[in-house]
Amino acid sequence: MTVAARSLVTLDDIRRAAATIRGVTVRTPLLPCDALGADVWLKPEMLQRGGAFKLRGAYTYLAGLSPEARERGVIAPSSGNHAQAVALAARLFGVPATVVMPTTVSAAKREGAERLGARVELAGITTADRMDRAVELAAAHGLTLVPPYDDPVIVAGQGTAGLEIAEDLPAVRTVLVPVGGGGLSAGVATAIKLLVPLARVIGVEPALAPKLTAARQAGEPVVIPSLGGLADGLLATRVGTVPFAHHQAYLDDVVTVAEHQLVPAMRLLLDRMKLVSEPSGAITVAALQAGLVRAEGPTVCVLSGGNVEWPGLLSLFGDRPDA
Repeated sequence: MTVAARSLVTLDDIRRAAATIRGVTVRTPLLPCDALGADVWLKPEMLQRGGAFKLRGAYTYLAGLSPEARERGVIAPSSGNHAQAVALAARLFGVPATVVMPTTVSAAKREGAERLGARVELAGITTADRMDRAVELAAAHGLTLVPPYDDPVIVAGQGTAGLEIAEDLPAVRTVLVPVGGGGLSAGVATAIKLLVPLARVIGVEPALAPKLTAARQAGEPVVIPSLGGLADGLLATRVGTVPFAHHQAYLDDVVTVAEHQLVPAMRLLLDRMKLVSEPSGAITVAALQAGLVRAEGPTVCVLSGGNVEWPGLLSLFGDRPDA
């Protein structure tokens, strides 16, 4: 896939990515969610291989590398889900993988990457810390860096989730999608708008990490303070340059969700839909629950992932192990 770094991904790019991942990734279903409304649907990417949407972009990226580059190995900076996706994609291609994760990474996400065969390196707590160390190791060992979001090939790969939504629910009128570094939201918005122009696409980000809100106000990506929070997969301090260009072209709005609104959304998904979601994955449901977005017409909430460990669920829900 040859897409100039600053050009917008096309529908053909997304369709080529879909052909690349066909038979490798899970085509996650659209599940009706009566608990949220009569015409609300969930796109449960926690059912994806690796537990999150990230394999879509990671596999697409590795598929485009030369055999020589794959043989030398790949490296990826990640708070967790991208690391597991790159580890899995590398295993499927039979190539070595190193992932750079934060010192605060959850046990579930670190163990997931290791279980899939990746070597784990820890570096700081911010996106910049991980990226700097990954770049350093890539240069030292001749590794290819697999970007987590700021790349057109990654955007096209993540956009396959939006392609599936448009194909499975052509009447869709509202799509809510989480915003971290921006790859998923950019790809989904591109696919939806090019296939269903009348649909609204709303980005949803944590109130403690409103990097897209800040970028839209400034007219360009800006760095925001790192404040932490429950939605660890969405805590990038700057939205990617490539994703932001797609946001400006295709995203209708962005809303922010408060910390206290995340756990009730996770609980609803567990109790009513039998879906285990991490806070980042449940943020779109939280936006509907809190009335930040009104479901107008057939509405889809993209649930980006479910990589949360059992002790973490117990801590968030305040339950006993035997409850």
